[in-house]
Amino acid sequence: MDGANRNFTPHGKHLIAGEWIAGEQTFRSSPAYGEAHDFAIGTPELVNRAAEAAEQAFLSYGYTTREDRAAFLDAIAEEMEVRVDAITEIAMSETGLPEPRIRNVELPRTANQLRLFASHIRAGDYLDRRHDAALPDRKPMPRPDLKMVQRPIGPVAVFGASNFPLAFSTAGGDTAAALAAGCPVVVKGHGAHPGTGEIVAEAIAAAIDRCGMPGGVFSLVQGGKRDVGQALVQHPLIKAVGFTGSLYGGRALFDLAVSRPEPIPFFGELGSVNPMFLLPEAMSARGAELGKSWAASLVMGAGQFCTNPGIAVIENGAAGDAFVAAARDTLVETGPQTMLTDGIAAAYRDGKSRFNGRNAVTAVLETESEGRMIRPNLYETDASSYLQDADLGEEVFGPLGLVVRVSGADEMETLARGLRGQLTVTLHMDDGDTDAARRLVPILERKAGRLLVNGFPTGVEVADSMVHGGPFPASTNFGHTSVGTLSIRRFLRPVCYQNMPDALLPSDLA
Repeated sequence: MDGANRNFTPHGKHLIAGEWIAGEQTFRSSPAYGEAHDFAIGTPELVNRAAEAAEQAFLSYGYTTREDRAAFLDAIAEEMEVRVDAITEIAMSETGLPEPRIRNVELPRTANQLRLFASHIRAGDYLDRRHDAALPDRKPMPRPDLKMVQRPIGPVAVFGASNFPLAFSTAGGDTAAALAAGCPVVVKGHGAHPGTGEIVAEAIAAAIDRCGMPGGVFSLVQGGKRDVGQALVQHPLIKAVGFTGSLYGGRALFDLAVSRPEPIPFFGELGSVNPMFLLPEAMSARGAELGKSWAASLVMGAGQFCTNPGIAVIENGAAGDAFVAAARDTLVETGPQTMLTDGIAAAYRDGKSRFNGRNAVTAVLETESEGRMIRPNLYETDASSYLQDADLGEEVFGPLGLVVRVSGADEMETLARGLRGQLTVTLHMDDGDTDAARRLVPILERKAGRLLVNGFPTGVEVADSMVHGGPFPASTNFGHTSVGTLSIRRFLRPVCYQNMPDALLPSDLA
């Protein structure tokens, strides 16, 4: 860990089971600023090579001790931190994200997540170990000795996310959770930040060498067209998939995963509008303040968060008017922001066009955006129109907000019942709103994985209690989370051992 990567220049190769491999065909990165670089394009053949190496590695890595895996996770965190300057520089160039977001938020979050998972598996509680001792004299039938423990499932495929070049990508939450569970990982790097993916892969490779892990425990396949992602999801040696991305791309991969001869779990986080319900007493007391705060959350990171609060549900009246006016004034003061990619910027403009010219939608603030630089937009509609027009409930990835007006508590409840699955739902309330909130909570907890009160959902704490998931289309598996220590359970399955001699039991049971 000598900081040798401070002046990092990407070599553009894949990492397959410890070997850096060039490709005959390349693609050129499209950074927000700075120098572009060439990267090898992934192929189904490389996917096969990586998957076979992962399966071979599983024969040893799947049976390592928790302490060995924890030390490996700690080493990855350390190797990333020693490369902080180089990682920050290239991630900023490729994504346009500001230095504090990379250096002070994403990299520490990623490293701390690795260390949290290391601590979690050292404790061993996640194994859910159970033992029913033998009862040989039980009548009418004896009971055998039964021991149960969670075991790793095998090689896992991970798709890097566009909006988090570190925390949800190469060494991010899905990779960390799978490695913690004892599963080798094959990552399909995201084309928006291939240089960042490469240097993080170098950090993981260094940790593999330090800890004596098998090379096939991690591979990075860069770039590639749809055939690469399809080959990864359909490879018979891949036993689960972690994905963060668009609803349509994720749904296509999900369909492939469940249509295999051996269907596998597809843990996809696909999209959410994260509605906020602003209750009357809170609005009367601080409607304008809430409008200003909502607008600030809406434009944070150019709105490129999966928990961006895109919809505000408010009652008609003066307090609602003050909320909308304050939100608009705050958004007007927001200058142009850089989107992560040209494609994301184009998708934002396309999403905004869904609101143009609709009779039931009023433009509160409508702006024009060009290229990768975009501006915020704000629209307003009523509950009836919102519920009748499915397009209004689709995520627009970026700083676009929709205010939905309701006539009172009954219509607010009707709208809540009509929501699709969400990652988060927020209640803004004062003590006088408790009865109204009590009516909503039983409805909303069936709609989202995380319910907030008097806050904004754009921060996702990495902790034991966090749930980052929800009913479809927020995610494809509502029983799991992609953030927090519970995420490790995605890549485990329970195995019961009956009358098994101690010499044959996994080390976690012996």
